[in-house]
Amino acid sequence: MSKVKPYLGPMRLPFVVLTPACVLAGIGTAVWTSGRVNPLQLVLVLVGAIASHIAVNAFNEYFDFKSGLDARTMKAPFSGGSGVLPARPALARSALAIAWTACAIAAGVGLYFVVVRGWALLPLGIVGLFLTYAYTVWLTRNPFLCLVAPGLGFGVLMVMGTHFALTGQYTWGSFIASLVPFFLVSDLLLLNQFPDVEADRSVGRRHFPIVIGRPASALIYSAFLLLAYGSIVVGVLLKYLPKWGLLGLGTLPLALLAGQGAIRKADDLEGLAPYLGLNVLINILTPLLLGVGLLVG
Repeated sequence: MSKVKPYLGPMRLPFVVLTPACVLAGIGTAVWTSGRVNPLQLVLVLVGAIASHIAVNAFNEYFDFKSGLDARTMKAPFSGGSGVLPARPALARSALAIAWTACAIAAGVGLYFVVVRGWALLPLGIVGLFLTYAYTVWLTRNPFLCLVAPGLGFGVLMVMGTHFALTGQYTWGSFIASLVPFFLVSDLLLLNQFPDVEADRSVGRRHFPIVIGRPASALIYSAFLLLAYGSIVVGVLLKYLPKWGLLGLGTLPLALLAGQGAIRKADDLEGLAPYLGLNVLINILTPLLLGVGLLVG
């Protein structure tokens, strides 16, 4: 395992737990809409989604190493990469190979569902593959795109893509459910950028903490938290989601704590650290609870 572990580092496997949670929201809307799903297709969806997440992570590791960002970033539990490539530069090509292999797996799964379910899935797949490669290379140079790209990938594309792959249709319910991880995952990357402002600026990145500062970005973070939970309430009120979908509000007290902490500690990076961990917990538990609520509902 000691020989294999460095090759696993660029995958950032501990963070991949976010993917099943987001996929579960799409499974939940699919089951609530159609009553049942094909178990084998469900497994394929999960494989494709995890492969896509691994590809994003590995591309990010490779390009951050090549740009020199890793050497300037302080390693932290929720930011700064795995640290594998700065320690073992010879593994850079392996990280890139992992990224392209995972990308090919995700594309293969997507093409299977395009054949099975129809061409309407293809635009989501194309955008998803573009985001997988382009996030680190290009999108981090534009504040707005850098903000919304993670949420599009893990929210709209992953949740609605899962729903379509399992049912062959898009619904308003799947769209509204996808807004929850859209706002939360965008927030996840936004808050994780706070400790890296100086290092990111040195390599040409332009995200909101760089452009408008951390305190103003903390207001965006808090607004996105409220929009995530507001999406659940609106979905239930409009009957696009079942009442059990309100189970997703179970993490609201944590979100209020995280929002207040981000505003108060925006420029206090040491004081902000606990809220980075809390933010990860919110991102995993909220779509998980929403998915469970949809399955029950």
